[in-house]
Amino acid sequence: MKPVPKLSVAMSASVLTQFDAVLDVRSPSEYAEDHVPGATSCPVLDDSERARVGTLYKQVSPFEAGRTGAALIARNIARHVESAFADKPRGWKPLVYCWRGGKRSAAMAHVLREIGWDAKTLDGGYKAYRRFVVERLAELPPRFRFRVVHGVTGSGKSRFLRALKQAGAQVLDLEELAVHRGSVLGNLPERPQPSQKMFESVLLAALARLDASRPVYIEGESRKIGQLQVPAALIEAMRASECVVLEAGLETRVALLMDEYRHFFEDPAGLGAQLDCLAELHGRERIEEWKRLAAHGEWRSLVARLLEEHYDPAYRRSAARNFSKLPQAAIVRVPAPDEAAFARLAEKVA
Repeated sequence: MKPVPKLSVAMSASVLTQFDAVLDVRSPSEYAEDHVPGATSCPVLDDSERARVGTLYKQVSPFEAGRTGAALIARNIARHVESAFADKPRGWKPLVYCWRGGKRSAAMAHVLREIGWDAKTLDGGYKAYRRFVVERLAELPPRFRFRVVHGVTGSGKSRFLRALKQAGAQVLDLEELAVHRGSVLGNLPERPQPSQKMFESVLLAALARLDASRPVYIEGESRKIGQLQVPAALIEAMRASECVVLEAGLETRVALLMDEYRHFFEDPAGLGAQLDCLAELHGRERIEEWKRLAAHGEWRSLVARLLEEHYDPAYRRSAARNFSKLPQAAIVRVPAPDEAAFARLAEKVA
């Protein structure tokens, strides 16, 4: 008697590497909030269709909802087969998931298997994947030996991390993953932050690529980067790790921030709105002084004042209190703001 083929797989650290593709058949809005990194969006119901079927289920009957949903799902699967999957070879092996590993992924996987592809579904669907992410982000960080890069704002921490990566060191760039520079002026132009769930997904994927036997350089972040929370286990591991401190003169720091915040020069109103967020901390009079500098294009003076009056005091209040090994940190002096200077520093440190 032939064994019955296994049609689904359980979520694990290695399961996603066993397939040629991961297909997310949830609606586009579900996919946009969070998905398995690298998964392809192949909805069997779009957002309006999903809402329509749900309304029929509640207001008419499960039977009517099932009949309508089946027709919509069949048409959408046919479209994917004729377009997205048209060039897939006979040996193609996809993993399919939906919200809970239910009817949507089962329907897609069934059709793909009938065609001849070795398609499987993910047990428990996205919900199982999400539980896996939360569990792994609590387990993984203590396994790594972090070297936490510190320094007052404008000392070039992000640039130093990029240079370290180019020099062959392992780097975990949380601000890059969070799409934010971590300060009140940290929003990146035309690049919104991901959802909290998506941030955690890409963070776990980044951690999974690291070698725990080698040190990992990471910036000394606070618990929040913009609107996103750094997982508690990672914060705790960072705060117990050895540190490296970048030191740079005021002119170098101003030059680095002038480069990073250049997009604000073309949008004084947007800058003013961000500065207003600091009114409770600094008072309206000082905020208006900063705005006047921006209005007159006195950018270097503005940046220097922001460093001396806002960023530096904030750094002194938080860093020493939160990172126990900061007093024993190695000091790295930044002589100039250019890329070549950071490349030389990274070569020495890495």
